[in-house]
Amino acid sequence: MVDNLDTRLAKLALKGDQRAFAEIVDLYKDKIFHLGYRMLSNRHEAEDVVQETFLRVYKSLDRYDPKQKFSTWIYRIATNLCIDRLRKRKPSFSLDAELNDQDSTDGYALIPGDERTPESEYLLTETQQLIHQAIDSLPDKYKTVMILRYLQELSLQEISDVMDMPVTTIKTRVHRGREFLRKKLESKL
Repeated sequence: MVDNLDTRLAKLALKGDQRAFAEIVDLYKDKIFHLGYRMLSNRHEAEDVVQETFLRVYKSLDRYDPKQKFSTWIYRIATNLCIDRLRKRKPSFSLDAELNDQDSTDGYALIPGDERTPESEYLLTETQQLIHQAIDSLPDKYKTVMILRYLQELSLQEISDVMDMPVTTIKTRVHRGREFLRKKLESKL
């Protein structure tokens, strides 16, 4: 049985402890936002996904199985919400369209380094933008897996649990996603 802080907080929140639920929100709000932002490439939609995720978590706490990892359960909810949004906007989505909400920097570009020069900072930012654009251009089934694996740093088993797919399918999608990225980035980097 999995017994960690998340599970204890979920049990307390289920009994009506508002502070326990607030702690769950504090633990996961940034992680869910980053997941949503990477999958949807839109800050406002990512914020909506965060809110909707916690609404669903609150309403569904009685369905959480404490034998499973809480993080897997909440990531599954958030991932499914992102996938639903991607499906809804699919007809009007174009890889050539400019993103309305694209900032010149993101949280990853703001991480301080040891000895960065303006030139190295520019190159790093440019490289990160190329990689993020390449990830954004992946087909959804590969994009989701790549974001969960490399940006959210989930294990293959955790991704399998989140997406409710066999680990072998996840491995295949990670491999194919890397191949797509390699081909896209070979000419640019």
